[in-house]
Amino acid sequence: MRTYLIPVCILVLIILGSSCRKDLEYAPSAGNLEFSKDTVFLDTIFSNIGSSTRTLKVYNNTRDDVEIPSIRLSQGQNSSYRLNVDGDAGKEFSNIPILAQDSIFIFIETTFDVADSAQNEFLYTDAIQFDNGDFLQEVQLVTLVKDAIFLFPERLSDGSKETILIGLDDSGNEIRAEGFELNDSQLNFTNEKPYVIYGYAVVAEGKELTIDAGARVHFHKDSGMLIKENASLQINGELSQDQDMLENEVVFSGDRLESELSNVPGQWGTIWITSGSINNTINYLTLKNATVGLLVDGDDTLEFPTLSITNSQIYNSASVNLWAKKAVINAENVVLGSSGNTSLYCNLGGKYEFAHCTIANYWSNGFRGGAALEIDNFTATATVDLEKAEFFNCIIDGNNAIELVLRSNGTNAFQYTFTNCLLKFRDTNGQFDSDPLYDFGNISLYKEVFINEDANFLNANLNDFRIGNPSAVDGKANIGTALRIPFDILGIDRTSSPAIGAYQVLQ
Repeated sequence: MRTYLIPVCILVLIILGSSCRKDLEYAPSAGNLEFSKDTVFLDTIFSNIGSSTRTLKVYNNTRDDVEIPSIRLSQGQNSSYRLNVDGDAGKEFSNIPILAQDSIFIFIETTFDVADSAQNEFLYTDAIQFDNGDFLQEVQLVTLVKDAIFLFPERLSDGSKETILIGLDDSGNEIRAEGFELNDSQLNFTNEKPYVIYGYAVVAEGKELTIDAGARVHFHKDSGMLIKENASLQINGELSQDQDMLENEVVFSGDRLESELSNVPGQWGTIWITSGSINNTINYLTLKNATVGLLVDGDDTLEFPTLSITNSQIYNSASVNLWAKKAVINAENVVLGSSGNTSLYCNLGGKYEFAHCTIANYWSNGFRGGAALEIDNFTATATVDLEKAEFFNCIIDGNNAIELVLRSNGTNAFQYTFTNCLLKFRDTNGQFDSDPLYDFGNISLYKEVFINEDANFLNANLNDFRIGNPSAVDGKANIGTALRIPFDILGIDRTSSPAIGAYQVLQ
């Protein structure tokens, strides 16, 4: 055995030595790097708000190990972009090796202050440069930066942030959240710049918040808006000509503008219209990606509308799109689309009238427990009369078998009617056959209803509830209601052959 020990050791050393020398021998790059993309778009960001991280992969597809003499941002240390090259952060890097048939990652971020520009919207560009001279290669960087009006709670002297009272727990202790009252100069949101809200923006008692057509309001995580007693919210959107741009509508959404986050639910909190608030009106609002879109608390009197909402759409809420508690709501041409639980929840009684509305839940982000429409007149601790819940020319639909749930305590008033409505209700097990709440032959409750027919939505999974042709809802609407609301949510005349729902059938 000893005879072979020394030669074997020498052979191992020769192999290791050869390997070490090879690792140190890099050819200079010669302008033949390849990249996963030639332009890196960092989407749209707000001024002074950091972007998401984007990734660029740099390939050495040659048979030689190469060394890149320099990787740098074109604007050098003055650039507002930041790089991380194979684990090292900075803006300029030297002698970066890439093995043959291998690659490295570069991570890119940016934060930009629009105050450095004279424009409210600024296209900020730079480039990552590899090598120089004849071997120079570049990858372009592009970011759209928007100026915005930022509204947020003040930081107190003890370092904590300003909070607001949102209620009391069962023991009478205060429940508080980060938030602030809007002052008088902040009570008119215009369309000149987008608004970005941190925490809960409160409309104080006796005040009115007016939001102009075309305004954009973005909410940070766990943020929202609270309308207090004797305060009101007036959203004055208008019909848009471009249904992609929605140039005249008011839009509420989260504050992350990256394209991959455009349809992520639960990015922010809610718009909370509290008990005792008055004269709340909403016209042409698109609200998306909240936890609860609109939370509307009524009072015990049920005399005046808590909310009048028209020509609006709410969708992609993590929990409920419109949650009303013993409220009074009048709704026309409203689309309540997909949500993680319920599209419309009329909870704990109240008075409701919905006409030409589309309530359709085609949630595709996981399990959904609730129905598109749920109505009740009680909770575990309270009961309230459901004085009326009237639905005219409405669609109640979705991808569950049963999209209408009615719960009455059998004691308090529970008054409801569906007139010229399309209802999704596939009771395959017959469990509701003897339940009088679902007696679809009772014309005092259900008049001219259409059960389990196909509305033919254009793309329900993407919350596009326009109606294709042919459709079971075409010409099936009650003409009296249609004449009272003569135009659909897109401004199309419905006085001739009116369709059920918020949209006329596309021709």
